[in-house]
This record gives sequence, C-alpha cells and structure tokens, in this order.
Amino acid sequence: MSHYTALLRRLGNQRWFAALGRLVTPLDRRLYRLTNGRWSVIGRHQLPSLLLTTTGRKSGLPRTQPLLYATDGDEYIVIGSNWGQEHHPAWSGNLLARPAARVTLADREFGVHAALATGDDRERLWELLRRIWPGYAAYARRAERRQIRIFRLTPDERASGG
Repeated sequence: MSHYTALLRRLGNQRWFAALGRLVTPLDRRLYRLTNGRWSVIGRHQLPSLLLTTTGRKSGLPRTQPLLYATDGDEYIVIGSNWGQEHHPAWSGNLLARPAARVTLADREFGVHAALATGDDRERLWELLRRIWPGYAAYARRAERRQIRIFRLTPDERASGG
C-alpha cells in the first residue's frame, strides 16, 4: 500500500475529510474520465474505484458518480455511504427505482443490474467493504438513523442504464 493510500485510509473517518470528499467528487469524476481510470483523487490503483452511471428517477437523465468498490465473484459491490450524511445518496435511490445502470472501469464501459444486499449477505459485504475503506465505520455511526445501502452490480449487457 502506498503512503498516499495509507494516509487517506487514516484520515477517512474524520468529519472534515468527508466534507472535503463531497467537494472533490466532481473533480474525481472528471479526472477518472480524462485518464481512462488511470488517475483518481482517491488513488485508483490502491483503492479500487469505478464510475457508476444511473438514470435519475425524477429527471430521467444520466447521473455519474465515482465510487470505491469491492468484488465478490464476478460482481462489483458498491456502498451508499454518502460520506456519513443523514440521507441516502441520490444514486442509490436511482438504482432502487431503475436497477439498470452502466459502469466505467478504467477504459471499459458495460451494463450492470443492481440489487440491494440484505441480511447476512449485506453483513458479509459490509466487512468486505470496510477492509477497503475503514472510514465506512465512522460514516455508519454518523448516519445512525439510516442503514447504509450496499448494492451488488451484476454485469449485464442488456442493462443499458444511464
């Protein structure tokens, strides 16, 4: 693990870091696209990141969000932590309304079908994600009134999304 990644992981549970992260997200999205996933503010090679494009449940427009992810078999696992805010991120509501989405991973783009993880499966995936980003535990404490959503993204070329 690089020193940069280790520093990010240590700072990730700080409230000020989450506030900064919300501001940096648009920059991260652009940087990821411009470099075909080679660069990201969060350090693409050390912390696995992808771009998720959902369809806005109200607008019908494509909405793209950079996210950390884990893999579970052939599936990609993403978490709607929203940096520990009280409300769920918009993209997670979009997936609940329309589970067809698109993932950009480095220079590849493909369709996925999203499913909300529940029960024991959710708990297992929570631990998997926490190993990648320990700050999720602090986000869960701050978002105490809601259960943070975890999604399985199954590659599916029929799922056009976005």
